Amino acid sequence: MISSAPPVEEIGGESVSQMAILYALVARGSVVLAEFSASPMNAGAVARQILERIPGSQDTHVSYSQDRYIFHVKCTDGLTVLCVADDTAGSESSLSLRCYSSLTSVPTVDAYLLCFLERRIPFAFLEDIHGRFVKTYGRACHTAPAYGMNDEFSRVLSQQIDYYSSDPNADRMNRIKGEMSQVRNVMIENIDKVLERGDRLELLVDKTANMQGNTIRFRKQARRFRNTVWWRNIKLTYAICTFQFLVSSFCSCIELYAIFYSKKT
Repeated sequence: MISSAPPVEEIGGESVSQMAILYALVARGSVVLAEFSASPMNAGAVARQILERIPGSQDTHVSYSQDRYIFHVKCTDGLTVLCVADDTAGSESSLSLRCYSSLTSVPTVDAYLLCFLERRIPFAFLEDIHGRFVKTYGRACHTAPAYGMNDEFSRVLSQQIDYYSSDPNADRMNRIKGEMSQVRNVMIENIDKVLERGDRLELLVDKTANMQGNTIRFRKQARRFRNTVWWRNIKLTYAICTFQFLVSSFCSCIELYAIFYSKKT
């Protein structure tokens, strides 16, 4: 069963920052190794009560409700990462299903899946912080004293709290939606280019057809012109031959007349 935990302790303060994630810590059991608060609130006291009630020998992912704040906890290999978020962090709507475990119960598989789906940003934050802390300090975190890494790692907590609270890319689903939107835009652009190319190809086909028609007409006109020129050459040749024949005949007649007239005289 998924139940809402009874209030552990009232969180004081009249005004709270509007950031989604307000507080985070890294602890070994009940020993706090580093912490950071993005808002003036006594979340640290509530967080320590939660650390004392969480079984240290068991890997768990749980969430606890406290007033309008949610305490998300990730325990892995003896290292506990905890963050405090407001009631809207990681959820699409304030009317979404709430899935919190009581302080003494272990969540079922269904409860864990519901929590993960509803609180994906805080748990993504916890996973990130756990990986960074283990990568930075390794086995030293199992023997370090209280607040032994606070001076250095509190800055990391501050940076990641700001990132997961304000950057839309921190949400993997939003990032996937953005990538899908980019893919859709690229597909639309490619379709437009294909359609534009299709229009250009259609125009090119029309121009090719017109050129083919013009070529056929040019061939017909060239053949007609060639025939006309040929007939003109034939006629001109016939006229020249006729003229030469007439001139030759006229000259022959003159010569015959001259010969005949000379014989008479």
